[in-house]
Amino acid sequence: MRIVFMGTPDFSVPVLRQLIEDGYEVVGVVTQPDRPKGRKRVLTPPPVKVEAEKHGLTVLQPEKIKEKEELDKVLALSPELIVTAAFGQILPKEILETPKYGCINVHASLLPKYRGGAPIHKSIIDGQKETGITIMYMVEKLDAGDILTQAVVPIEEEDHVGSLHNTLSAAGAKLLSETIPSLIRGEIQPIVQNEEEVTYAWNITRDQEMIDWIKTGEEIYNQIRGLHPWPVAFTTFAGQPMKIWWGQKMAATQNAEPGTVIAVEEDGFLVATGNKTAIKVTDLQPAGKKRMLAGQFLRGAGITTGDKLGD
Repeated sequence: MRIVFMGTPDFSVPVLRQLIEDGYEVVGVVTQPDRPKGRKRVLTPPPVKVEAEKHGLTVLQPEKIKEKEELDKVLALSPELIVTAAFGQILPKEILETPKYGCINVHASLLPKYRGGAPIHKSIIDGQKETGITIMYMVEKLDAGDILTQAVVPIEEEDHVGSLHNTLSAAGAKLLSETIPSLIRGEIQPIVQNEEEVTYAWNITRDQEMIDWIKTGEEIYNQIRGLHPWPVAFTTFAGQPMKIWWGQKMAATQNAEPGTVIAVEEDGFLVATGNKTAIKVTDLQPAGKKRMLAGQFLRGAGITTGDKLGD
C-alpha cells in the first residue's frame, strides 16, 4: 500500500505517525512551505515536515499544489491512497482521481457540521457539548466529500482549543487506523453529506477575538476557552488592548453595566456580563507586556471596582 500523506500543523503529526506505526509504505509527505515565525521572523518548518524527516521520508512543499510542476511531483510518487489531515490546500482533480483507493481526509468535526479551517475553535465558541472526527473522501469542494467513518468526542466544561485539539488529533489517528483496512476490503458504504445540515467554521478573524461584554457569561466563557491558547480573546482597558487568556464563570447576580469591574480579589477581578452574571479574569496580558496571572497584574495595576473594560 503506497500512501502519500498531506498535512501541515501539529494536529496532523499523530496521523502521520499512525500510518508509519501501522506499517504502510509512506512514499511521500506533502506539506506547506517553511514560514517565518515569531517576532524575529525565523524561517520555521511545519511540524509535519519535522516528523517526516525523523523517519527519512521524502518531503514536498508546494506553494500551490495545482501548479503543473508541483502536481507532477506528487503524481510521480504513484500513490495507491492519499491521506490528508489539515493540509491547507484543496486538491485538484488530477490528484483526486489518481490513487486506486482514492483520497481521504481526517477532519476535526462531525460533518456536515463545521466545514472549514477552524472547527475546533468554533465548536467550543458555540457551546457544543460534543464534536468528533470524520474521515471522508475528498472532492473539489471544501470538506464536502462522502463520509466513510465518524467518531464522537465529548467537549468537557473545562476544555479549550489546546486540550480538545490534542484529544481530536489522537482520535483522528485511531479512527484512521481502523478505517483504512475496511476501506481496502471494500467494507465501507460511503454516506453522502446532507447539504441542509451544513455549517461552516471559517478561520478566526480579529473581530471574533474581541470580547463583547454585553453577551452572557456563558457565551463569553466559551469565547475565551474557544480561543485559548491561540489566537486568544481580548478586550480593552484604559484605551489599550488586553488579552484575556483565561477566566471563570461566576454566578453572582449584579446589575452593573456590562464590562464594569464589580469586584477585585486577590487572584483576579470580576467583570459584569450582559445577563447579570460575571467573568472572573484570572490570566491576562496587558498591552506591551508578557502574559501573567491576574493576581500579579493587580499588584502593580490601578484597576478598581467601577473601572470599565471594552470601551
